[in-house]
Amino acid sequence: MSAAEPVPESVPESLPEALNASVVNGSEALNATVRFTATPEGTALAYGSLLFMALMPIFFGALRSVRCSKSKWCGEEEEDQGSRSGGEMPETITSRDAARFPIIASCTLFGLYLFFKLFSQEYINMLLSLYFFVLGILALSHTVSPLIASVFPASIPNKPYQLLFTQGTEENKEEILNYEFDTKSLVCLVLSSVVGVWYLLKKHWIANNLFGLAFALNGVELLHLNNVSTGCILLGGLFVYDVFWVFGTNVMVTVAKSFEAPIKLVFPQDLLEKGLGASNFAMLGLGDIVIPGIFIALLLRFDVSLKKNTRTYFYTSFVAYIFGLVLTIFIMHTFKHAQPALLYLVPACVGFPVVVALLKGELPEMFRYEEEVPEEAGTDAETETEKKDQ
Repeated sequence: MSAAEPVPESVPESLPEALNASVVNGSEALNATVRFTATPEGTALAYGSLLFMALMPIFFGALRSVRCSKSKWCGEEEEDQGSRSGGEMPETITSRDAARFPIIASCTLFGLYLFFKLFSQEYINMLLSLYFFVLGILALSHTVSPLIASVFPASIPNKPYQLLFTQGTEENKEEILNYEFDTKSLVCLVLSSVVGVWYLLKKHWIANNLFGLAFALNGVELLHLNNVSTGCILLGGLFVYDVFWVFGTNVMVTVAKSFEAPIKLVFPQDLLEKGLGASNFAMLGLGDIVIPGIFIALLLRFDVSLKKNTRTYFYTSFVAYIFGLVLTIFIMHTFKHAQPALLYLVPACVGFPVVVALLKGELPEMFRYEEEVPEEAGTDAETETEKKDQ
């Protein structure tokens, strides 16, 4: 989602912004008489940092999506395929899902608009803060698990655990929850919980960014487009969605000013003057990272499928994303008005790789590429459980 005007620190963005969000300049004054003017250095540092932070989850999320698609379980260690602690199934987006996505996002956005008009903003945001507190801990734990696994001391035993919740007794017993984890997973959860408590109590922008980066990386890693045509449908639909709700109504702005959640990346433009206590932010919604990111990750998996030991389409789309985001920031800064970033990102991220494929004569092959829905992972887990019981 995009906001159509600048917002200060106390003005958060809305839930559909996780689906489709845009660059926002935080230089609007807190009142009509006092106005903060960002220095050129502060503005350049803020926008440069947002660009860098946006590229990280796309790059690393795309790499992790390749391993994820190969193993059918995301987050598991390759050397221990029998232990799926923290592993998650990737979610495959089909063409039908892609076509319905902008409609669902629009209904969600308008529903939130009505909700904030009818009910108290304070209590709604309190509930949402608790909700994203839990989600953020889980997302951050999943994100840092490979790093923790690589530095975990060998002298400390990595004990396996199982959380089992059933209903009924004996032959009527029904399994509701069966989660396997280990000591490394517990360490990840503890560290992530510290960040979660920090965010819940202080709403500090660094804690917000840690959660936001985790959400973005998990989105790029776990959301898989099944083919390029589906990606074009999804990006095209959200292109229209973004432009309509930003320029056609005030719904998105109203929701953006009422909603509080770590679903955007922020960086203070007054960091050089006020340090970590800075409060005048430039913002980038996670949707402008995840939506193009899952398309870029698809092109990386297509590169891998070609078995040519090159990453032509991945790097092309990655450079296209940089071009589109820089263009968004330039236009926003020039006209002093927030922009729907997908207006610039979609043509760049789709157009550049298509032109390269056309020049290389691989356009038909690109659109024929199809990923299978990973249905076997769940049955594999059940088979392994049955074998253990036997």
